[in-house]
Amino acid sequence: MKIAIDAMGGDFAPGEIIAGAIKWIKENEGQLILVGLEEQIQAELSKYNYNFSQVNIVPASEVIGMDESPATAIRRKKNSSIVVATKLVKEQVADAVISCGSTGAQMAAALFILGRMEGIERPPIVAAIPNAEGKISLLIDVGANVDCKPRQLLQFARLGKVYASMVMGIDNPRVALLNNGEEETKGNNLSLEAYALLKDQTDLNFIGNIEGRELFNNASDVIVCDGFTGNILLKTVEGMAFFMARSITAELGRTPDTFNKFDYTKTGGAPLLGINGISIVCHGSSKRDAVFNAIKIAQDCFNKNIVKSQQNELVKTLQ
Repeated sequence: MKIAIDAMGGDFAPGEIIAGAIKWIKENEGQLILVGLEEQIQAELSKYNYNFSQVNIVPASEVIGMDESPATAIRRKKNSSIVVATKLVKEQVADAVISCGSTGAQMAAALFILGRMEGIERPPIVAAIPNAEGKISLLIDVGANVDCKPRQLLQFARLGKVYASMVMGIDNPRVALLNNGEEETKGNNLSLEAYALLKDQTDLNFIGNIEGRELFNNASDVIVCDGFTGNILLKTVEGMAFFMARSITAELGRTPDTFNKFDYTKTGGAPLLGINGISIVCHGSSKRDAVFNAIKIAQDCFNKNIVKSQQNELVKTLQ
């Protein structure tokens, strides 16, 4: 297995990105391809002792900033680290790509270089949400698509179902629609029309609407929403968890272990689904532990052949 890493993406690149990569290769036998400014990558690598045969460098002379227009930057900066790293997956030199840089640029690179799967209009990002029973629910989409159509939410549901089944090992996962009420008649036009589509899918195990307060109660395995709502919800949950952790620590002198479940570094990254390849999107402020865990997610997606599984599921929507 070979994984391409955008060594220049993120707030702490390339130092923390490479530190996470080194940590991974010391515990695993796969190969990592570090993509970016070669002199900077070499300077960071010189700080470590590691198996040289597990690390390759592919030079990329440009970096896409967080403030750049993703589509424009992808076209103009053809030798940027995220473009070069994604091309390695397209050319089958690498089995997956990981980046902590601009999410928009990573999505644009995935769309233009790897391409969408047949039956997918807009690839979503899936994120894991811990629940009260020590399990995980999937929230999809969490930021890739701010404006969605009902049929796209149906596509998100099918992709989420595959990920829950193949990667998380959930048999016949329960799919719910995030809404402002449990009743079928609640919600805006998008929610109402999406509900009707989801309800008609006899093989989807759609259980209806779910409210925000049920998010952590193990009421559903896959929670579907548009990316605008999902991104706000995810960041609100992260912010509230950090606020509560700091407040309780100040009062009691220690942080309860429960709050570690909301630490994004423990998850590492989230896969961009619905594309013809594995692309793991990481938090912009990721440090070495988050990078290490993101590589593990890429490894898991590769070992469980998540791309082929998604394609097989989507065939049902095209028949």
